[in-house]
Amino acid sequence: MSALPFNEHFENASRCIFGTMNLGGGWNSNPVTKEDESQAHHLLETCIEAGINVIDLADIYTFGKAEEVMGRVFKKNKHFVDHFIIQSKIGIRLVPDVNTKHYDLSPRWVTEAVHASLKRLNIEQLDVLFLHRPDPLMQIEKTAETLNNLYKQEKFEYLAVSNMHAGQTALIQNHVEMPVIANQLEMSLLASDFVEDSITSNMQANTNQGFPRGTLEYCLQQKIQLQAWSALAQGQFGNTEHPDKAVRDTANLLAQLAENLNTNVNALVLAWLMKHPTGIQPVIGSTKPERILEAAKAGKLELSREQWYQILETRRGEAVP
Repeated sequence: MSALPFNEHFENASRCIFGTMNLGGGWNSNPVTKEDESQAHHLLETCIEAGINVIDLADIYTFGKAEEVMGRVFKKNKHFVDHFIIQSKIGIRLVPDVNTKHYDLSPRWVTEAVHASLKRLNIEQLDVLFLHRPDPLMQIEKTAETLNNLYKQEKFEYLAVSNMHAGQTALIQNHVEMPVIANQLEMSLLASDFVEDSITSNMQANTNQGFPRGTLEYCLQQKIQLQAWSALAQGQFGNTEHPDKAVRDTANLLAQLAENLNTNVNALVLAWLMKHPTGIQPVIGSTKPERILEAAKAGKLELSREQWYQILETRRGEAVP
């Protein structure tokens, strides 16, 4: 299962991505410790073993500590910077740094946030800069000018978006000088509205779908790489006693398939997602090395069409329309 490359410079990007949402000691005010640093170092080594060479960060992850701990590891191990594609997100501001949680893609904050991320990471340039959430107060001309200036200053090499629909992505692309190369959205066997949006077209049920209509098709048409956050659905499909019947039934089916195919449930959950022809790159946001190694095996799995639909039907609780 080869991924759609970001572009010719990222042809060797791994299909799976390492997510750092919980690195740095957790979502608290505790300082980063040597143990946190050792954990991050070990996880990067695990990623190399698993064939993963893309790291996903955000300035808000564990209140900046995820970037900080990675920056400490990068400073001591320069080869990691050369080996990995480093992407990070900006645009969300959290309490207690502000009084009210909000999104901020204003020129001032974009500039401050990019420089702050680079400082925490101990690098001079991000491989990919993501705009984390759409900001309804963004003034596109001014924000685009700022992004263009940061790009010319070589603060980032490529631009991407997260949690944006086709129209929002197109608007940004129309105003910036560099291509928008990726869009990261919640997609998984649990958050499967991206499939429901397509199979319930021209049906009343389609009005109940939360996934932004036409976004997958737009990204495929524009050669925008799709990435999936929460791709493993917090491990819920490993619970054969889950309170939700559809999830429980799916967990039991996956356990049986894993035994038959001599694999594991985490790999199957990702293999189901990765079979989609848009070439989705799943983000593995685990701090357990064994789980990363298990999930990375998804790239060697090829579900049949019928197996894929069997899993979908069980997750839906009914056959497709």
